[in-house]
Amino acid sequence: MHSSAVFLIEFGAIILGLGLLGRFAGRFQFSPIPLYLLAGLAFGEGGLLPLGTSEEFVAIGAEIGVILLLLMLGLEYTATDLVSNLKTQYPAGLVDAALNALPGAAMALLLGWGPVAAVVLAGVTWISSSGVIAKVLGDLGRLGNRETPVILSILVLEDLSMAVYLPIITALLAGAGLAAGSATLAIALGVAGLVLVVAVRYGRHISRFVSSDDPEKLLLVVLGLTLLVAGVAQQLQVSAAVGAFLVGIALSGEVAEGAHGLLSPLRDLFAAVFFVFFGLHTDPASIPPVLLPALALAVVTAGTKIATGYWAAKRAGISAKGRWRAGGTLVARGEFSIVIAGLAVTSGIEPRLGPLATAYVLILVIVGPLTARYTEPVAAWVGRRGAVRATDPDPAPDQPRNRDLIPTPDAPAEK
Repeated sequence: MHSSAVFLIEFGAIILGLGLLGRFAGRFQFSPIPLYLLAGLAFGEGGLLPLGTSEEFVAIGAEIGVILLLLMLGLEYTATDLVSNLKTQYPAGLVDAALNALPGAAMALLLGWGPVAAVVLAGVTWISSSGVIAKVLGDLGRLGNRETPVILSILVLEDLSMAVYLPIITALLAGAGLAAGSATLAIALGVAGLVLVVAVRYGRHISRFVSSDDPEKLLLVVLGLTLLVAGVAQQLQVSAAVGAFLVGIALSGEVAEGAHGLLSPLRDLFAAVFFVFFGLHTDPASIPPVLLPALALAVVTAGTKIATGYWAAKRAGISAKGRWRAGGTLVARGEFSIVIAGLAVTSGIEPRLGPLATAYVLILVIVGPLTARYTEPVAAWVGRRGAVRATDPDPAPDQPRNRDLIPTPDAPAEK
């Protein structure tokens, strides 16, 4: 069979399968990310039916998927939002980073993977899934709750921190020496800072340049600009994802709203391809050896995320119920954990990091919606049980403590 026909059959089957998996996930109201990862495992190295001719195209589609994920994320915020959130919510962001990044770094060092892998795994365990959490908030009808702005502020700070974190790991994964690595990192952070300044001061002019009443022209200009900036950013060792994120921040107003509507279907398509691609490069046989560390890491970081949300909500004056809801909602990890792990897998620093990240995300992307729903009721039940035990009085003087003191016809009760 001709190679182009094989490619069309393979790629068509992938897209059709992803669509069916997405419909299945939607019917049961959970994130399709774990199903996409499992599909990649099934059709990748060591899977049931490895792909042939379409794998190279899937790789390119996966890179576009990462770029669109970060672009759409940037479109959610303006440069003013960035500055405002950094000023008012940075304590919660610092607590979030400390509680959730350190367990990942510690696990990598305990496994003997080295400092670079420790920085990467710290990012994997740190960043919550904005997409999964936003869907959960909508499904549970909590968008108007008092704790929801606290949750969103933490997510915003995590997302914005990617603009600094990704250049750092890009420089580290490049494997350059100290001097060259420092120079690369300085250039990366300098370019990111320059783009942010341009976005703050000249964002309206950029939006005016991109703006168009014709949806086709708006789509082409925004997508072309994003890919161009992402390519230049990657050439400068800043990371294509950060470049796309900064383009999203620079666009605002009607342009951002219009681009969001036009690009959402493309984002969903290529993001699904990205998750499949990550699974394709993970041998299913490599997951069982790291399953126990992944499970331990999931348990620990689920607890630290709950603690993060509880502390941040308490700081904002939210009631105890809202604090538990905030903490439980933040547990889910997803797209950005896989993006970070994908950079490490591509560089080849530690072959076990990809399987561990896959298992970790599979666990928490399933557990996350459950903790969002049940953390507050479980905490309330535990609190009631504790209160009952604390207030349970000693037996009254006229109540016998054992059967020997129970009155019988032959033995009168003691007085």
